[in-house]
Amino acid sequence: MAGHGDLADDRIGIDPAIMGGMPCIRGTRIPVRMILDYLAEGATLPEILQQYPQLTEEDVRAAIAFGAYAVGQWASQAPAHSDAP
Repeated sequence: MAGHGDLADDRIGIDPAIMGGMPCIRGTRIPVRMILDYLAEGATLPEILQQYPQLTEEDVRAAIAFGAYAVGQWASQAPAHSDAP
């Protein structure tokens, strides 16, 4: 997963045999998207760690880094858009 940042490279795995290939925290079946959804809904880091004690703060930060990378990839591939009439 080169390019996702060292933290995400070490902590995020993509395996077609696990969760249909969704990016997950390595060694778990916890998808990155689920962590990002919880954060988007206003969950705090302590709340996420309480709900999923197998996660660490670094795992949650890696999920955020992976999400930022994915948005960057999407933006770089999106067609140019102009608001000009």
